[in-house]
Amino acid sequence: MALPDDFLPLDDIPEPLRAPLAHARDRLASSLEQADNLADMNGSDSPLEDWLALSDERRRQLSRVLAVSTFAAETLVRYPEWLLHLDASGELDATPSAEAQRDWLDERLEVAEDEEALHGAIRRFRRARMLGIVWRDLTRPPGIDMWETSGAVSRLAETCVEAALAWLEAHFAPRWGWPAPRRDGSEQRLVVLGMGKLGAGELNLSSDIDLIFAFPEKGETEGGRKSLEHQEYFTKLGQRLITALDAVTADGFAFRVDMRLRPLGDGGPLVGSFSSLAGYYQDQGREWERYAMLKARPVAGDLGAGAELLSSLRPFVYRKYLDFGAIESLRELKSMINREVRRKGMQGNIKLGPGGIREVEFVVQAFQLIRGGRDTELQVTSLKTALERLPELGLLPREVVDELMPDYVFLRDLEHVLQALEDRQTQTLPDDDNDRERVALALDMEDWPAVMARLDEVRERVRRHFDAVIAEPEEEVDEADDADQASGAVGLEEWRALWRDELEEDEARELLEEAGLAEPDAALRRLRAMRQSRQVQAMQRIGFERLEALMPLLLDAVAGSETPDIALERVLPLVEAVLRRTAYLALLRENPDALGHLMKLCSASPWIAAQLARHPILLDELLTPETLYTPADKERLADELRQALGRLPEDDEEAQLEALRVFKHAQVLHVAASDIAGTRHLMKVSDYLTYIAEVVLEAVLAMAWKHLTRKHGFPERREEGRCGSEPEFLVVGYGKLGGIELGYSSDLDLVFLHDGATQGTTDGKRPIDNAVFFTRLGQRIIHLLTAVTPAGSLYEVDMRLRPSGNSGLLVSTLSAFADYQREQAWTWEHQALVRARVVAGHPRLAERFDEIRGEILGRQRDLEALRKEVVKMRHKMRDHLGSKGEGDDFDLKHDPGGMVDIEFLCQYAVLAMGHETPDLLAYSDNMRILETLEATERLPAETCQRLREAYLALRTAAHRTALTGGAGRGSNEDFRAHREAVIELWQRLLEPQGH
Repeated sequence: MALPDDFLPLDDIPEPLRAPLAHARDRLASSLEQADNLADMNGSDSPLEDWLALSDERRRQLSRVLAVSTFAAETLVRYPEWLLHLDASGELDATPSAEAQRDWLDERLEVAEDEEALHGAIRRFRRARMLGIVWRDLTRPPGIDMWETSGAVSRLAETCVEAALAWLEAHFAPRWGWPAPRRDGSEQRLVVLGMGKLGAGELNLSSDIDLIFAFPEKGETEGGRKSLEHQEYFTKLGQRLITALDAVTADGFAFRVDMRLRPLGDGGPLVGSFSSLAGYYQDQGREWERYAMLKARPVAGDLGAGAELLSSLRPFVYRKYLDFGAIESLRELKSMINREVRRKGMQGNIKLGPGGIREVEFVVQAFQLIRGGRDTELQVTSLKTALERLPELGLLPREVVDELMPDYVFLRDLEHVLQALEDRQTQTLPDDDNDRERVALALDMEDWPAVMARLDEVRERVRRHFDAVIAEPEEEVDEADDADQASGAVGLEEWRALWRDELEEDEARELLEEAGLAEPDAALRRLRAMRQSRQVQAMQRIGFERLEALMPLLLDAVAGSETPDIALERVLPLVEAVLRRTAYLALLRENPDALGHLMKLCSASPWIAAQLARHPILLDELLTPETLYTPADKERLADELRQALGRLPEDDEEAQLEALRVFKHAQVLHVAASDIAGTRHLMKVSDYLTYIAEVVLEAVLAMAWKHLTRKHGFPERREEGRCGSEPEFLVVGYGKLGGIELGYSSDLDLVFLHDGATQGTTDGKRPIDNAVFFTRLGQRIIHLLTAVTPAGSLYEVDMRLRPSGNSGLLVSTLSAFADYQREQAWTWEHQALVRARVVAGHPRLAERFDEIRGEILGRQRDLEALRKEVVKMRHKMRDHLGSKGEGDDFDLKHDPGGMVDIEFLCQYAVLAMGHETPDLLAYSDNMRILETLEATERLPAETCQRLREAYLALRTAAHRTALTGGAGRGSNEDFRAHREAVIELWQRLLEPQGH
């Protein structure tokens, strides 16, 4: 019995491949004939019968696999029975689970008595699994694609590494013993980190595996014939493990092992303790090592300890700030690769050549390195996962990812085919005609020209997207400058010469005049003073290079601004502020558009310029103009803050405080930018600033409540039961916060209230009295708001409006607050209550507060006594805070006809009329109180309209002066009509003639 000539169907096989396939069939037939003879002699089953029983579909697949892969053909000639085993186990159609593979390999290793037997078992196991992987990759049953293939190879490698390590540990235990336990009593094992594509879980068919070995703690082995230092033990174990995988034997090798990514590469120790690795990366770690560590993942040995190690190295890999300096390093790495490609004539290499696999990986890893510290969703080893997340984070347009993903898959599929031919690590396109036919067949493409046409398209797209992310920013600016040359615009080379002080005095002055600067001498003095300053002269090389690269671009952006003198004057202090934090120099250099936004905002507002110099982390916001000029509503703010805090460990309060401050400063910058751009109405500016404060207060209250309850348990309620995880506490906003009229630098007037039992205690391990709990909660909230971190503080807090002011308790019960308002509060405190509202806290308690406020404000009052009190308080404030003499301008807030007069008028109206007109009690803000006075006809419509217009005009001017650095004063001429309307109503209602 023999294999028939027509055993392999040829319908799908191109003509040039039929002769090589016939040769493979002949070799198989010979191998099966030998196996059949051997079976006869041994009286066992012949594999030939089962081969002949293969289905037509299996034979068609076999033809395709043999036509493409010499590796598959060689394997089946050597082990013809393997095909039957793979078919019977379902491995030709689906990837076996990692658990099943581990069980299979463990079973084989149980009978291995020495390292030679270990090597043979692992190599045969790997070859059998690889046959299945290649078969599935070339036949593509349901569920099999490039990602599944690369995942299957990765799991196979992990299985082999772990099984070999476990066997070696047990085999050498009698001689060397076992490592001593860690200080916490847990066992120690070797930690094997998979790097590169193994770490990503995305190995190609014939990958090397990049590994790093580590161990947790130093010590000596125990229980063996000879005790070894851990360093020596783990080194010996690591060497044996490499040999078990990498050595070439009669069965070939399992996986080529590359250890060069470890600290100091081939010149460094093979294995490092956790402390030595942490010290190395902190003190000597280079940029390319950060790039390599993106992919690090524990793959064998002590996986838990491996995760612990990587967690300790995370700050080295992922910077807290946006690290645009990483792009420079990637550029250098790519340039080095390009030089190597040109030197070796490797342009056809689909991995390293232009538009190849490495360029897609660089695009994704650039975003991971730059933003991974902030956007922790990018802290993943898988390229596929990271690429899919880029659009969700707004970092790459969806359409770019929709091109890059299939293009990358095509390149990797092509790579797999090239490697399946011979089970050889190659990314070079074949020259042999038959090999080209095999590649086209494997990719289901018509012929080699079709493959090349598709490859050229893919490479062109990949190169375009790569250039968009990695290209030098000067290239973009130079292109724009070339277009402007006709109009006489200054180019980057001239700006570079000016910055380096290489021009004659007259040339430099002429250049600045040509760029539109009105005071070129002052600008030159300023630039020279900065260049010659001690700060600049003392910069380290990399920082100085970044400054040298940035300044021509910055001067180009200054020249492009509407007011270049002001722009330069305000931007240079910002550059000086970040000279020692050179990542920000890189950020500005890498994002010329951000420079444009910087000029616009700083020219318009010294307040913004000062904020950016004080908090350079806000420069990140210039990168996304769509959010920079569009403040978020309250729902989106709450969502963004929740996400930002959710990325941080719950117990890392320092990081949470920093994140809160960065969030607040960034959101206020968005409001200021939209204010300057004129995209927001004044009312909206205050609304947005108030939303930011409310969202921050909610977060701070939740943090403080969680902190106190974790330590002391939950307090008792005034009524039955205990409080729960939702804070049962009120933060009441007064003043501008309560009146929804916050400005850019407003402090927060707050009052804290609760409804806990006066005599109760908390129920935790360290119980405290209710009163102490709520006082500490209030103190904690104030601490979280006012504590200074590298990003400054959140808000200044004023608690003087609480019952009895500074001499009163920091936190009151709702009952005590109600009693105070009823029995002891002054008229000015009831005026303040008009502007009070709950800004954070429990809804049930908020309802109770609203009831108390309504009751107090809605009381019937002696109008004459009320009028006198309000007027007296107003005069006292005006004498203290108003202008001392007449001039051409006035104090927008405190002078007659200013904002405070309108606020007092509204407060008087609520206190005087609230009893008869309860609608007036609904609102805490002046605009809606004025609208209600008009709607209820308590004041004439025209009067209310004029007051609203006056109030808007005054507040608009106050916001503007805050942004432009003015003194909060307005021109008498500009505001005459508005002030007259206010003074007229004041005199009519509060100071009529005869009183």
